[in-house]
Amino acid sequence: MSPAFAEMDAPPLDDALRRCAAGDRAYLRVIYDREAAAMIGVAMRILRRRELAEEAVHDTFVRIWQKAASFDPARGEARSWLYAVLRHRALNILRGERRTDQLDDFDTLELESDDESPEACVARLSDTKALRHCLEKLEPARRHAIVLAYVQGLTHGELAGRLGVPLGTVKSWIRRSLLTLKECMA
Repeated sequence: MSPAFAEMDAPPLDDALRRCAAGDRAYLRVIYDREAAAMIGVAMRILRRRELAEEAVHDTFVRIWQKAASFDPARGEARSWLYAVLRHRALNILRGERRTDQLDDFDTLELESDDESPEACVARLSDTKALRHCLEKLEPARRHAIVLAYVQGLTHGELAGRLGVPLGTVKSWIRRSLLTLKECMA
């Protein structure tokens, strides 16, 4: 089946969600093609920043793919369910941004500590340890983020402030790095 449907040939959203739940990625594309532009607009009204709106829509489609089976047409329309997922994600991003935006200077939190650096933590692991081997395969910035998160316990927002990168980037680094580590350690 081709992921590109003519608008008239596109199935109803509830059918597309049902097909997503069955693992058919082509129908996720159908939903994306039909709703993504409007979702960006809704997310922009909530978040007021394009990059955050795009992050919210991206995360929403990941969630749709993961949770399509939880859609129940008896409880409401498919479009309402999609936008509820988007709204929930956008509000979570907004809450996280408000926590970090209130602080102009992360140095006031004294995030720089006398604790050893992330690289020193990795170096302290024995050369024969699988974890060290797997951590060394990660890009330095991603390795740094993982070690700060799991050794020093920094939150995503704190990592974003310390590393000077957007919150969504930190979340992606952590998520992808954990998947890479999981595969490497298996």
